[in-house]
Amino acid sequence: MLTESSLTKRESRKAETRQRLIEQTTSLIGARGLSTTRTADVARSAGLSHGAVFVHFDSRDALVGAVVSSLGQRITDRLHGLIGERAGLGDVLHAHLACIADQEAVYAAFLRESRLLPADVLTRWTGIQSAISTHIAAASRIEVERGALKRIPQHLLFNTWIGLVHHYLMNRELFAPGGSVLARCGDELVAHFLSLVRTRDDI
Repeated sequence: MLTESSLTKRESRKAETRQRLIEQTTSLIGARGLSTTRTADVARSAGLSHGAVFVHFDSRDALVGAVVSSLGQRITDRLHGLIGERAGLGDVLHAHLACIADQEAVYAAFLRESRLLPADVLTRWTGIQSAISTHIAAASRIEVERGALKRIPQHLLFNTWIGLVHHYLMNRELFAPGGSVLARCGDELVAHFLSLVRTRDDI
């Protein structure tokens, strides 16, 4: 007969195994890309049988969806922790890049192969961008109010920023061969974007 204690331990082990599968999948996608990461490779990397993957996830798509959700949670949680309620736009942009930089390889892999994501997983991926957009919108409103920022429609402001960042991430081997493109070019990207949207250079 299973006791409450043994059930708790069992659930704890199950959660730990599930998290290990997510972490190993994240690592493999970052190193190899999405399309070439197989569930058999994930199981081997995690030290589990192939069948164990499907005890925790109904399908490969479900596993990939869990990775995207975990990635989004890490990015948005860190962003919340880095910025205050009245953070300036520059602070938010730097924090955004810092959050992505922690997960740069896997983020770039999903970005390059987003067309391969199932519709429900793509919705989660889009949700990450939506959360970032909310912070950028809040910071930009503060700066517009004090006359530091041009009055640019929020969707254009965000899409211009994310388009710039994603271009560099998708071409990271061109701009930063063998290294982090955000570590190498991040400050320059923020400075360039701010020069486009601010009313004066000295603000």
